Amino acid sequence: MSTTSPVTSLTVLHGVPVVPGVQCAPVIRPGRLPVPDVSGPDIEESQRPAEASRFTAAAATVATRLRERAAHATGAASEVLAATAGLAQDRAWLGAAEKRINAGAPAVRAVCEAVDQFVDLFTQLGGLMAERVTDLRDIRDRVVAELSGLPEPGVPLPDVPSILCAEDLAPADTAGLDPALVVGLATTLGGPTSHTAIIARQLGIPCVVAIDGLDDVPAGTTVLLDGTSGTLTVDPDPDVAAAVVAAAEREAALARQWTGPGATADGHTVAVLANVQDGAAARAARETPAEGVGLFRTELCFLNRDTEPTVDEQASIYGEVLDAFAGHKVVIRTLDAGSDKPLKFVGHPDEANPALGVRGIRIAEGNPELLERQLEAIAGAAQATGNQPWVMAPMIATAAEAANFATRARAYGLTPGVMIEVPAAALLADKILEHVDFLSIGTNDLAQYTMAADRMSADLATLTDPWQPAVLALVAMAVRAGVAVGKPVGVCGEAAADPLLACVLVGLGVTSLSSASAAIPGVGAKLAQVTLQQCRDAADAVLATATAAEARAAAQALLS
Repeated sequence: MSTTSPVTSLTVLHGVPVVPGVQCAPVIRPGRLPVPDVSGPDIEESQRPAEASRFTAAAATVATRLRERAAHATGAASEVLAATAGLAQDRAWLGAAEKRINAGAPAVRAVCEAVDQFVDLFTQLGGLMAERVTDLRDIRDRVVAELSGLPEPGVPLPDVPSILCAEDLAPADTAGLDPALVVGLATTLGGPTSHTAIIARQLGIPCVVAIDGLDDVPAGTTVLLDGTSGTLTVDPDPDVAAAVVAAAEREAALARQWTGPGATADGHTVAVLANVQDGAAARAARETPAEGVGLFRTELCFLNRDTEPTVDEQASIYGEVLDAFAGHKVVIRTLDAGSDKPLKFVGHPDEANPALGVRGIRIAEGNPELLERQLEAIAGAAQATGNQPWVMAPMIATAAEAANFATRARAYGLTPGVMIEVPAAALLADKILEHVDFLSIGTNDLAQYTMAADRMSADLATLTDPWQPAVLALVAMAVRAGVAVGKPVGVCGEAAADPLLACVLVGLGVTSLSSASAAIPGVGAKLAQVTLQQCRDAADAVLATATAAEARAAAQALLS
């Protein structure tokens, strides 16, 4: 919604805050492909094989460009670009387009119709599959541009620092952004765990999503973007904007000065860790005050491959991360594929709702050797580097699943833990902890499953806000179970990247916080400014609220 400020009489648009920080700058908008003309006649039968070859080559070119960008990117950007490249070569939509070309449709029309078919399908499926709609439309535009001899659509390079505003942003739009020139992100769609939000955290720039009325703000308009309060002020008073930005810069300066280790002002230690996807991301994280790795996502070496990587290939990749943090804690999450991250070499069944289907640890039920080889590779990397990692399984829902994983991990000499992403796991955390040595709470999926809300839906973005009291109540329950038996419970979801929420999590009893590298200084600096008792008081106040907005306000009142 939009409101009018009683002080400045200016339009203030409200959305869901994702990455804290304040910036004032002109708006830029991504370039879009002109609406293609698909009204032309069918092509002659003799020309159809050549048209099909032209289409195949265009799609392959787009996929190759995305793979090249993934290879040169790090962290979350690399992962989402690799996944998008895989989607560009997905046989289902390629086959649908080729079928239309063989029936006489020109390639551009065939691409548009085939993508529309799968957009409708993914939208109906909902959940994580609906997240791929933006990616699929982006692939359509890039293939059509290639077929039409036009430049790739995307984000223009601004002459001055600017705030990128869009209905939504595909991974290819955001992964290559220069944070010195694109100083903030604002979208009409998306949620707190969308690709836009994840990459904004990696870049360390303010981000607000699900902003009603944003589409009416034209390029060139000066706006004040507040990623802490979730507002975008159109044509702000220059003096007021300058004062607000200066105050935010002072906070940022404190963050840049923080060198660790993680602790509250009265000396209560909290491990501040990094989320990484590969060796390059781990080496970059090593340049920050991160004390270790709280989440090593291993999907990247499996995605976009026709065959499973060998044990030696996997061990080499895992070894890079273990070497980067030699002598420090590294927590490796076993393969979290399925749903929106299908593997070509695993027979994924067609599912009515993949977000609630065979994903995470459930893939190992039908492919037990996949997990065995991964555990063997992790153990091999540990032996080669001399750094003994912890391992955790994703999407655990029962104590029996936890027990089975723990037995298999211990057989390789590894320390087992599990992710708490499913409400059932939080509710039975005490039973799960009878079998494993630690828990790690993934707040992204926990929020989605707790609130029964698609995390990519702009209409439901307030429900997937990690400040939702119901989500934090489940976090508190899991943490209490860990405290009762003296076992560590960390948070590795994006909630750990919010400095204010990080203090609340510490107040609940969380022992470690793992986030994108760019968020680490802000989290550590904020913890250093408050006492453990302040954190506990804020946690109690938050758990007594009924809405995410009330929870955030309660924490701000006690921790500011």
